[in-house]
Amino acid sequence: MTAVDDPTAPESAHLPDLPASSYYVRLDQDEFASTDATQSPWDFSHQHGGPPAALLARCIAERTGSDPLAIGKIDVDFLGPIPQGRCRIEVEELRGGRRVRQVAARLLAEGRTAVAARAWLISTEDGRAAESGRPFAPPPLPEAHVQFYFPRLDPSWGYGRSIEWRYVDRPMADDAPLDTGDVTTRLWGRVRVPLVHDEPTADLERMLVLADSTNGISGTLPMDAWLFVPPGLGVVAQRAPRGPWIYLEARSHTWTRGTGVAHATIADADGLCGYATQALLVAPR
Repeated sequence: MTAVDDPTAPESAHLPDLPASSYYVRLDQDEFASTDATQSPWDFSHQHGGPPAALLARCIAERTGSDPLAIGKIDVDFLGPIPQGRCRIEVEELRGGRRVRQVAARLLAEGRTAVAARAWLISTEDGRAAESGRPFAPPPLPEAHVQFYFPRLDPSWGYGRSIEWRYVDRPMADDAPLDTGDVTTRLWGRVRVPLVHDEPTADLERMLVLADSTNGISGTLPMDAWLFVPPGLGVVAQRAPRGPWIYLEARSHTWTRGTGVAHATIADADGLCGYATQALLVAPR
């Protein structure tokens, strides 16, 4: 099995079995097959939004070739349930340029566009600018612990098992009282499998796999009774994270009209990497 995990590591005793050896298998240059590692908690025949977002970013980056460009902003729209199985990625350059370039991509499955993305790529050059801004220092990586999933939901969903979370604060629990106050979830996450089988996973891709969990990890309403569905994901990246562990500091806010927003600060051990934002539909199930 080609996976990021080391099954001989002592902390592996805290982890569930991997659902697959990767999120996708490449069938040809632009076609992929999803695996059980992409499974959504709501319907195992659909994909969680994180892996498709990362796959679109990967295909966008592949179009840059050797140009010194990095994704500085990406907006991903989920245009309906994302079916499991075979999918095709189409990429289109919207605005050319050596210093700033805009590229769009879409994921087609079962004859329709299921996910669409638009990214701004920004030129990079070591030493071109001074580092500025207030330093961001995340808390230390906690020790390994038993994994926690959404209360009262089937814990066998593939995407959930493909990630290792380490909570800085106490995670949600079945018996936790409803807390509608200003709650911040602080945790570290690690992607346990590659994005594409037998291919290296870029640091920004790992960041996007995790970023779409912002609304889930910070939700304050019981998931078996409430929907807080994000129709998309927006990520602004100062830089890609370094190393396997990524820190998220996430909050969700809901409003009486049935709308909400989830947002997260994303960092690694060296400091700030970027921000994620999601609009929310909030409604009783």
